[in-house]
This record gives sequence, C-alpha cells and structure tokens, in this order.
Amino acid sequence: MAIDGVRVHGASGQPVLLLPGGAEACDGFFPGLVEGLVADPGCRVIVHDRPGTGTAAEGTLAGAADHLSALIDGLGCGPVVVVGQSLGGAVGVLLARAHPEQVAGLVLLDPTVINDPRTCAVLERMTRVLGSAAALPGLRSLLPRILRAAVVRSTRRQRLRPDCEAAQLRMADLDIPVLARAVRGITELSRGLREADLPRVPSVVVTADRKPGAAMRRGHVRLADAFGGEVVCWPGATHSVHLDHPDETLATVREVVTRVSAAA
Repeated sequence: MAIDGVRVHGASGQPVLLLPGGAEACDGFFPGLVEGLVADPGCRVIVHDRPGTGTAAEGTLAGAADHLSALIDGLGCGPVVVVGQSLGGAVGVLLARAHPEQVAGLVLLDPTVINDPRTCAVLERMTRVLGSAAALPGLRSLLPRILRAAVVRSTRRQRLRPDCEAAQLRMADLDIPVLARAVRGITELSRGLREADLPRVPSVVVTADRKPGAAMRRGHVRLADAFGGEVVCWPGATHSVHLDHPDETLATVREVVTRVSAAA
C-alpha cells in the first residue's frame, strides 16, 4: 500500500514505525528488518520519510512528533512499536512523550541523547558549523568527498553483510546542509524534556560499545530507566548498530513486538 509517500508492508499484525537516523530516507535504511518483521511475527511495517528527511519536503525536528501522530491516526494503525536509530531514536522519544497513546513499545538504536542538553548543544553546533562550511565555494565539493572517503575506509574494515554494506555506503553520500537543518532546534527540545514525563512502555535501548562512563551511554541508561526498559550493548557495536548487528537488531524488535502483543 502506498499513500502520499507512506508504504505499509504486511497486511496485519502489530504496526511498527521505522525512524532512520540523521536526515536519511527510510527506504533501505534498515536492511532485512522490514522483510524479517513481516515474515515473523507478522507485522505491518510503516516506511515513511518525515518532513525534512529523505525525499520529503522541508520540516522541523520540533514538528516531527505531531506529524507522526497525525500519520498514525491517518493510517488507523496505532499504537505502534517505534524503531528509531540515532536522530530517529530521539524523534521516537519525543513522540512517546507528546503522544504516549500512539506508542506501544520502543526499540532505540544508539539514539541521540535528547535527554542530555549539553551533548545536544554540541551536536547542533557541530552540524551548523559543518553546514556553513559545506556552503563555501571551496569546500562545497571537497568536504563531502572527505567524509565519503572516511566512511568507505571504515566500511571496508568492518566486513558487513552485503546489504548492510550497501546501506552504509549510501549514507556516505551525506548532504551536510540538510543534516544541519534536520538537527536544528534539538538543544531547545532537549532542555524542555523531562525524563519523568516519559511513559512506561516495553522498550530496549541499544547502546554502542563505548566505555561505561561515556556521556552517550549514561544518557541511554537514563532513557531506559525512564521508559522502564533495558539497556543492551553488543560487543563491537558502532553507532550504526542496525548495520553491524542486523540479526541482533531484528531479534530485539521481534522480542519487543512479542511483549507488546502479549500485553494487548
């Protein structure tokens, strides 16, 4: 089914909403996840580019939660299990806070720590600087090439599954100004978020393999505690956990879907 850029895979079962990281398009971002969830346990998987990301028109991070809530209402398929990576994970948190009735469960894959204003301020400042630099005549073509070369080198070292390698190389063609616009406003949103306002739902926060004291990991632990969920860390996992651990990602989403279905 295709409605205004929304694709729903699967005819029945627990709805699952996919939220990619950065400003990436949803199609192909989570290799094997759509097919795996449709096959077992039989989910309806929503593939959609929220405004300001992928192929969609411009939009703001601040408006993402309301947009997604309206989308779920329009499809008549709530509440959903949200699967979000990086910035998509932060959007999932914002959706759960603003519209808890729409969210049945959460799988947050190394999410941007929207509950940590200091880290969000650094991220917003860094992407703004990179976005401005990428607009300069001398750097407009050079900076994307440098970033792409770094991603290609990293990908070759990782020995990813072929479909995951292809997905990571697609992300190497990063549109830096678009990413900067997608992140705009995250500091203010972070300052307005209280962990005590987050609902208790079946949830898993997957954190990359960092030192326990890292700010990102501490933020992930607090998010999991706020949602009443658990933190999972897979050995060797990077920020792109859905690509270097695709089988574990699928198994984790299936587990949360099963818990949500059992509680329904």
